[in-house]
Amino acid sequence: AGFISCKKMSYNLFLLAFVLGMTGTFHYGLQVSIINSPAEYIQSFIHETWLKRYGSSPSADMVTLMWSLIVSIYSIGGLLGSSCAGFLCVRFGRKKAMLLSNIPALLGAALMGLSRLCGSFEMIIAGRLFSGPFVPAGLTQNVHIMYAGECAPRRLRGLIAITASTFSALGKFVGFALGLREVLGVEALWPVLLAANAVPVLVQLLTLPFFPDSPRYLLIDLKDKEACIKAVKQLWGDGDHMAEINDMVSEQRAIGGEKAKGVRDLLRDRAVRWQLITLLLVVSCIQLLGANVYSYAYSIFTKAGIPPAQTHYAGPGSCPISSCLQGFLIERAGRKTLLWKSYAVMALALGLLTVTLSLQHLAKFLSFLLSSIFFSGGVVCPLITEIFIQSYRPAAYVFNGVVNWIQLFILGLVFPFLVEGLGNFCFIIFLTYCLSMAIFVLLVLPETKGKTMLQVKEEFKRLNYRGKKGLEIIDCTVPL
Repeated sequence: AGFISCKKMSYNLFLLAFVLGMTGTFHYGLQVSIINSPAEYIQSFIHETWLKRYGSSPSADMVTLMWSLIVSIYSIGGLLGSSCAGFLCVRFGRKKAMLLSNIPALLGAALMGLSRLCGSFEMIIAGRLFSGPFVPAGLTQNVHIMYAGECAPRRLRGLIAITASTFSALGKFVGFALGLREVLGVEALWPVLLAANAVPVLVQLLTLPFFPDSPRYLLIDLKDKEACIKAVKQLWGDGDHMAEINDMVSEQRAIGGEKAKGVRDLLRDRAVRWQLITLLLVVSCIQLLGANVYSYAYSIFTKAGIPPAQTHYAGPGSCPISSCLQGFLIERAGRKTLLWKSYAVMALALGLLTVTLSLQHLAKFLSFLLSSIFFSGGVVCPLITEIFIQSYRPAAYVFNGVVNWIQLFILGLVFPFLVEGLGNFCFIIFLTYCLSMAIFVLLVLPETKGKTMLQVKEEFKRLNYRGKKGLEIIDCTVPL
């Protein structure tokens, strides 16, 4: 009953989470998913365009290279956007940064949609690049999670932040559905499929201006207490929210008026050393679990012996289900428990995936196992917001984005060749890292459920200054 009343009281908060999701992680999931279905058509288009231009057929390696570049260039755009995410979200605020990101998103959609008409596969590459810099691939994927986490009260912080994972999974599912041959997954309509990302962009442009910026940003960064209280009332409804506002005031006093830290400070400051190590390992685990591999699902299923006509139906059907399940569990089980158990389950799934690929089982079973690869990503969404205080949080998201997209680009570029070399055993690499991360989370990571940012900071302080005495828990109930 209490959980239902929270949802009623926070109607606007959940509505904001929906609006943020449309060009946040939903867009990312859509971009990852829709590029899979028209893979054979795009490769044929590359071959035909090359033949018309140069009068000779390109080699198979050249077509593979161009196709790999189309997939992986998205990560370069994401890297550029992530690099400036910290500056933009501090300079303009979380809300304006999200709105500004929609401009290159529309440009990218237009380039990809017109590529065949103009006879240029380079336009697909450019469109994927523009979809990366400031749309969910880069800036908004990071700002979305930060914005949502900072807008939520403590009791709903995990649930609201994990909606980023839900929308990512939903984007993959919608991309899969649009890519079916009965919808847009035919040769005549693949440019329309690639341009479909313009729709969620327009939805956010029309709705986000009606919502306030992050209460934490308004109070701690802008020092505008009145605007913070107004935003809290709009997002959380009427009621006594002074305890939450007191937590923000305590964090503001702990920061002591310091400006937002840069990535260099993040790398050098001992006070956030284990937070940084945790972030690096968790982000790496997401990529090494094969998050970008779905773009090559068509090739994987074909090599497994599944008829090409059936590969389009081997999609991420259980992704939204598993992500919604995390939303119900995260405030009950806690971040740490859910995270290490998810890694253990995924290690098992990757092992079974390797076996079934070798035995060439049915596509439905393969699609279920491939979907489970994305299971733990949602728990990471609130974790990054919770383990860094306000002054370090933008830099942490920049670091998160840079590491994320460098790894994603490398994986996207080399994975086709990895499949050629290792065949059905290519997932063994991911399985090993997944097991290692399950052990790390179980033994090292502190639980952040239900704690203030300063309490979480004290938990990590014991790791950062291990062996030091005199550590005291900061009182997080400083009165106004």
